[in-house]
Amino acid sequence: MENEQFMEKNKNDLTHGSVWKVILRFSFPLLIGNLLQQLYNITDSIIVGRFIGKEALAAVSASFFIYYFIISLVIGVGSGTSVVVSQFFGAKQFDKVQRAFSSFFIFMLVAGILLSITGIIFAEPIFRLTNTPEEVIPQAVAYFRIYIGGTFLFVTFNSIISILRGVGESFRPMLFILLSAFLNIILDLLFIIGFDWGIEGAARATVIAQGIGMCTALIYVNNQHPLLSIKKQDLIFDGILFKESLKIGLPTSIQQCAIALGLIALLGIVNHFGTDTLTAYGAAGKIDTIITQAILTLSGALAAFCGQNIGAKRLDRVREGVRFAMFVNIIFSLITFTSIYFFGDKMMLAFTNDPEVITIGKEYLLIMGGFFVVHGGLNVYNGTLRGAGTTVFPMAVSITCLWLIRIPLAYWFSSIWGRSGIWWAIGASLCIGLTITYIYYKSGFWKNKGPLYINNPKK
Repeated sequence: MENEQFMEKNKNDLTHGSVWKVILRFSFPLLIGNLLQQLYNITDSIIVGRFIGKEALAAVSASFFIYYFIISLVIGVGSGTSVVVSQFFGAKQFDKVQRAFSSFFIFMLVAGILLSITGIIFAEPIFRLTNTPEEVIPQAVAYFRIYIGGTFLFVTFNSIISILRGVGESFRPMLFILLSAFLNIILDLLFIIGFDWGIEGAARATVIAQGIGMCTALIYVNNQHPLLSIKKQDLIFDGILFKESLKIGLPTSIQQCAIALGLIALLGIVNHFGTDTLTAYGAAGKIDTIITQAILTLSGALAAFCGQNIGAKRLDRVREGVRFAMFVNIIFSLITFTSIYFFGDKMMLAFTNDPEVITIGKEYLLIMGGFFVVHGGLNVYNGTLRGAGTTVFPMAVSITCLWLIRIPLAYWFSSIWGRSGIWWAIGASLCIGLTITYIYYKSGFWKNKGPLYINNPKK
């Protein structure tokens, strides 16, 4: 009875009420959590750039893209497990919720340790493979080895967060992330300014903050959560449940790995233009990431909204939700581009005082800002398709646009227009992706791609 009351209390019904109010209410806690998660690397970048120098900032930037690739596989498996847990939770099969969570946690812990060892051993060859400027490599290797050494803390922390969201909790995960982000800022300042530990201090600060966040979340699920536990007696690896998680999460893993490899390939092109361009690309990319989090969060909320309403056969609400999301996207894109046009250089000042880096960074932001509405529109339609159960098509479009369009165009355009050609290539690939996705959306094929139990209840 306690478990059923807990589920009912956390149930989010998106099939009734004002569409715009429902979407915004669902989006807000997700947005806060996503923005807080971005603070880890962004805080390192700001403090490192301001107090150590542009070579150190370039090292942090180069490390981010490589680290993202290394953990892409476990991110995908995590998304699959979250879906499985949500399904068991909705079916009131609470024993399976615990077993799926336990299996996932064990996998993440083991995978995190193996990734840490691999990253520490191959750090320097990886940076040389991506054409990282020679003067940046020593600091990049020093930062990366410490940072990836704490991978098991990061992935286990995020495993708890993702499962808590899967069983309907959003507020407490936001608090855990807030605690880690706050500690990261305090420890960054203490280790870099107070102890003068340089770039290694930034890496240590992040690892410690993640560790404390993980321990706090672990204490909560072990002592206060009615469904979840990772105490010794509850740690059981259920191979069958884990295979179900893998089946759902593997396509996402493939997509994440392909995207991460594409970002590394793009980084290799950027690195040809030297340390200033790499530094600007990393810093401006952080600003770009913060801005796009809003529309990415809207896309995630739209996926949940469309999923529930398609299940309830309320396609009228789906269409209304898409229209509202596009309206928000257009307004938000206009506001952010105007802000960049007038204050782009001021935004870059948060990371560095170097005039050349600021100039390159504002150039990147202005070009990418012109494509915000395109990027947002693409994510609105992708969110709708995911909510309808169509995941292979967005994955195929994403990989195709990245590897067959963006990377080749970046090589070609940069040979003609220099570094700005890279930014224009990114925008062009987004336009092509939006065009293809919009045509598919208008075709209506996705309306019949939902889960089997919805299309055929007898199953």
